[in-house]
Amino acid sequence: MRELVERFVPKQARFLVWASLAAVGLRLVFVVWFPAVVDDSKLYANIAENWLQHGIYGVTDSGVIAPTLSRLPGYPAFLAVIFALFGIENFRAVLLVQVLFDLATCFLMADLARRVFSSERAAKAAFLLAALCPFLANYAAAALTETLEIFFTTLALDLALRGLGVGEVAAGARNAHLVWLGCGLSVGAGILLRPDGGLLLVAIGGYLLWLLLRRFRPAQNGPSFSPRSIVLAGVLVAAGALAPLVPWTLRNLHTLHRFEPLAPRYATDSDELVIAGFNRWVKTWMADYVSVQEIYWPVPGQELDVNRLPSRAFDSDQQQAVTSALFADYNQDHEMTADLDARFAALAAERIRAAPLRYYLWLPAVRIVDMWLRPRTELLPSDPRWWEFNDDSRWLTVSLVFGLIGLLYAAMAAARLVRGYKFFGLGLFVLFLVLRSVFLGTLENPEPRYTLECYPVLIFLASARFCPKLT
Repeated sequence: MRELVERFVPKQARFLVWASLAAVGLRLVFVVWFPAVVDDSKLYANIAENWLQHGIYGVTDSGVIAPTLSRLPGYPAFLAVIFALFGIENFRAVLLVQVLFDLATCFLMADLARRVFSSERAAKAAFLLAALCPFLANYAAAALTETLEIFFTTLALDLALRGLGVGEVAAGARNAHLVWLGCGLSVGAGILLRPDGGLLLVAIGGYLLWLLLRRFRPAQNGPSFSPRSIVLAGVLVAAGALAPLVPWTLRNLHTLHRFEPLAPRYATDSDELVIAGFNRWVKTWMADYVSVQEIYWPVPGQELDVNRLPSRAFDSDQQQAVTSALFADYNQDHEMTADLDARFAALAAERIRAAPLRYYLWLPAVRIVDMWLRPRTELLPSDPRWWEFNDDSRWLTVSLVFGLIGLLYAAMAAARLVRGYKFFGLGLFVLFLVLRSVFLGTLENPEPRYTLECYPVLIFLASARFCPKLT
């Protein structure tokens, strides 16, 4: 970032002022008119309040504060700081601070592009693509982890490139040890926000391993490194990323007598039933976000409508009858019992045996595509069934425009890869995209927000279009 301030900011001061005002203005539109304080936001806030006021990292249940491990401490810690400074449950202050973090992400994106492409034009393009991205702006106005996760992802990638000597006068960054440690701490901050932030650690570690394996080959388009320096970089990144998890792990052992370095797979506490059978059944047919809203999220506690299931949820009339019976039994008290969950598990096993490729290959691929290309209007009043074209014309237009913008960002990034432009560090970005996409395909709930952590990479690749050396 220092090079950005020294070389780029003075020359482009007017551009940065106006672009920053546009970025802040767009985000304030969402903060003022479409602030999102959802159920997860209230749970994070409850943990933050109990932590701040009572010194207990826990949730309030029937007036009693119970210690929890269902959520990692990153976002509750952020909320606790904001609440301490500006008042309990001051979500407006939370969103305004997130706007500043998102603006900082724009500067980091400009630094990424300038560092790799040595082009002020590409840096300006990256800044604008981040500043005017409605998806990033929308989630800056949501009391959720995404904005901070995207910031720390971008920071870690920028520091990784600096550690690799990209954009430096000589091979290797100045104070390289501190740079790699900072990269690891940035990854660690992302992990403390969401456990899947660990995928970035795997991507950076995998890329360093690849560099180590090809150490005897001459570097054609980038700096060369000794095996010792690569190994040391990997150790520093791992140490920085994992060290913040030690206090959390020890706390869980001491307080809850459970070894849990991250958070449970389904964000459940020790006394909660893990409905693994229901989740496995959902994965035998789930392909899009609409079903997440209509079927997955309502369990437990809300009515389920079997007519909302797509035809792919049944392989036969008999399966449809069994599924209807399961729904009817659940709807009696809107609770998922162990016996009912076991019946869903049996139905899931039957469907997987009948079509294993559908379960392990085709549906994960469709879920990945849905998360990447669906209009990202889930925080807005738009109808999630936008393709039925029966929504209010204004919100239908928003859905279509958002869908086209998402396609544009993806297409611009893909065009850079398809045209075969190579630069040192490209493997890191591609590996991160692949790892995260494959991981998301394993989830039963394809929520479009899960791909937002990849947008720094998309924006960076798209900015290459504006580099004179590559056009």
